Amino acid sequence: MSNRCQVTGKSPKTGNSYTYRGIAKKKKGIGLKITGIKRRRFLPNIQKKRFWFADENRFITLKLSTSAMRTIDKNGLAAVIKEMRAKGEKI
Repeated sequence: MSNRCQVTGKSPKTGNSYTYRGIAKKKKGIGLKITGIKRRRFLPNIQKKRFWFADENRFITLKLSTSAMRTIDKNGLAAVIKEMRAKGEKI
């Protein structure tokens, strides 16, 4: 399975990792110079979580970001599941 949140849709993003050399100007140096750039990935905080879904009298296992867990605490599991099914997500 992909590293993707089922509720919010968060997925890995890409960016750069910079290597610096020199002394910062605020420390009376000549300034920092970038000596290397590498590609890197920013991974979402994905957790596998099992919830009791009382409407269907069964457990549901979801791959969620921690912010999605907070959304479920705020809105309730039934509302989030209903919204996911409206998008076409299979649960």
